[in-house]
Order: sequence, then C-alpha cells, then structure tokens
Amino acid sequence: MNFTEFDFDERLAEGIAASGYETATPVQEQVIPLVLQGKDIIASAQTGTGKTAAFLLPLIHKILSEPFNPHSITALVIVPTRELAIQIAQHLEGLSYFTSVSSIAVYGGGDGGAFVQEKKALSAGADIVVCTPGKMLAHINMGYVKLKGLKYLVLDEADRMLDMGFFDDIMRIIKELPQQRQNLLFSATMPPKIRELAKKILHHPEEINIAISKPNEKITQLAYVLYDRQKIQLVKYILEQKQFDSVLIFCSSKISVRQLAFELKKAKFPVGEIHSDLEQQQREDVLMHFKSGRISILVATDILSRGIDIDNIGLVINYDVPHDGEDYVHRIGRTARAAAEGTAITFISEKEQRKFAAIERLLGREVQKETVPEQLGPTPVYNPAVRPKGDTRHHAGRKPYPKGRHGANKPNRS
Repeated sequence: MNFTEFDFDERLAEGIAASGYETATPVQEQVIPLVLQGKDIIASAQTGTGKTAAFLLPLIHKILSEPFNPHSITALVIVPTRELAIQIAQHLEGLSYFTSVSSIAVYGGGDGGAFVQEKKALSAGADIVVCTPGKMLAHINMGYVKLKGLKYLVLDEADRMLDMGFFDDIMRIIKELPQQRQNLLFSATMPPKIRELAKKILHHPEEINIAISKPNEKITQLAYVLYDRQKIQLVKYILEQKQFDSVLIFCSSKISVRQLAFELKKAKFPVGEIHSDLEQQQREDVLMHFKSGRISILVATDILSRGIDIDNIGLVINYDVPHDGEDYVHRIGRTARAAAEGTAITFISEKEQRKFAAIERLLGREVQKETVPEQLGPTPVYNPAVRPKGDTRHHAGRKPYPKGRHGANKPNRS
C-alpha cells in the first residue's frame, strides 16, 4: 500500500516524501486507518516493523485537520527510555517538518536549560509531547502542565515500561488526563499485566498482532558456551577475526560494560560505552560518534536494545544472555536492518544455560553452538537440563553442538 492512499494532509505528505517513505509496512497498513477512525488500539509488533510512523502519521494528520486547544497538550506519547524519546522526537520532527505541528521531548538527564524549555512548552501547550514517565510526572506534580485539552494518549513499548516499574507513574499520569480521549497501546509482548493495563485505559480496542517474537531471518544466530572468565578474551578474538562496520555489544550490567570497554580500549579497539552512570550529553556524544563511524564498537546495557536506530550494524554480541526471549529478539534486532544481513552472537556461561534454553524454546529452534578457540582453554558442556553445581573447571573441552508551540520545534499554527 502506498502512503498516498491514506489521503494525508498535503503538508504531511510532503514530509513523508522528504523522509523517503513510499510503501507502508504491514503494521502501518493496519494501524493507520484505525487511528484515523478514532479507534482505541492495542498492537503488538516486533522491532523494526515501522510502528513509530504507524501512530505518528495519523496523529499529525488529525492535529492538522481538527480543532484544537492552543493552550493544552494535544497528544502525549509515553516511552520507557530517554533514548527512545529522543529517537521518536527526531522521527516526528522529520515527518512534521513542513507542518506547523509543535513537539517537544521530555526526559531525565538534561541540564537546567532543558528543564526551563520543557517547563515553558508544557505550561504554554504543545501539539505532541514525547516523554518518559518519571520526568513527565515530576512536571505534572509542579502544577503547570496543561492537559485539559488532551485528545490522544500513546503508550509505546508498554511491556518494557512495566518491566522497569513504571506502572504506578503511568497510572498517576493517566489520572490527570481527560477521560474522553483516544488511546493507543503498543507492546512487543502481550503478557497478562499488559492485558490488565489495557483494560484500565482502553475503550473497546481493536487488536493488532504483527510477527511477535521472531527475529529477522537475515540474522545469522550463533552462540558460544564458555566460562565467565573467558568472555573478554573471546570478544577480542571475534573482533580480530573479521572487520565489521559497526559492532554493538550488550551487557546485562553497567559493571560489565565498564570492565569490557576498559579491556577493549586497553587492547586499542575503537570503543565507546553507554550505561546509566553517564550524563545524557555524554550518552548522546558517544552515540553520535558511533553513528558517524568515529568509533566502530559500542558496549551498552539494555538501555539501547530498543532505542537505537542505525542501519549498518553488522554484528551484535550478547555478552550476557538476555533476561528473556523478548529481550533477545530486541537486542539482535539491532542488526540486519534495512534489508541488510547481520550476525548475532550470544555468550552462554554455565549459570545462563537454562535461561538460553528457554529463549531457544521461544524461538522454536536451536541456535548453532560454535567451538570456543582452543587457546582460551577448556569450556563447560552445554546441558541446560542440569543446574550448575559449583565450579566445574576440570571438565575437558566439549564437543561442538550439532548443526512547534512555545519551546517546541515548530511555531504556532495560525
């Protein structure tokens, strides 16, 4: 389906063309008409399916086409992380470039100047606000946020927000909103807690499901079974064997990120790191250097598993096994984007074997296990049915596994 068939406002259509959009993705084909009809929606779609444009495009069109309150926020988009807020805000700015739609991103970690700009926009009104729950609630608690004219609420990556403990913050924000509004909920998974949230905020929603929990088939998935102490050396070995344009390495803790980044820098690899201890400006600087190619290796926590949009990442390494199958899909989904091919490698320590076996069950397939280089020493046997009992370093080498408005980005609409 071509975007011209949606009959969007001419100004929005110009932004769509300038952004290089031509054919709608399946999630866009299903979501956009329902949003335009005013329906509440609960939608699940895997990363990279185009769901951001699926809600931004019809919202921009409706804001341009309908009467609005110039002294209120019209649409509120709530997301789990500041990285995702920035990404959506940038996407929004590109699509709305030729319109008068105003927007602002509200998230933690900024300086005093950012706070002043946020306060000015939120107290005067803006068409679309993209925010993280905690920071938005902090502004609301100060009493100046204009929400009486709000018409649209979007919860993006809702499962991630609940996993991060934002349920209470989200419900407090919703209590401040008008009861008559259109609600859009997007989630990668649909566990019971998402269903409960949907019942609380959605009214007779249309449900859409697009390719949940299945990685891109162009991703070559591999794994190594090893001891924790062998992980850093195996990362170095892999990076020495082949030159990748960009490499993204996910660690489950900021301690691991710092340790691995330190060792790679010491070995003269061009590496940067991103974790929660860095200030927002530091994170943005590192990410900019990674996107521009000034550094080719980025070590990060899961803060980037859903909030990074780079098309040329050739290799993703799971330094630790992700917490669950959905996290695995989102991590490796950073590669093989924009019709490219990519490789995803996961390191499996003894204590992580049962967790990885659960991921394989979700995938419906076994991930090929590669042989750890001999020079790294003996490795554990992959036997996820058995819980590890202490250190088993005496094991011999294993056999290979078988094969806006004020303070916003646009001036007021006239």
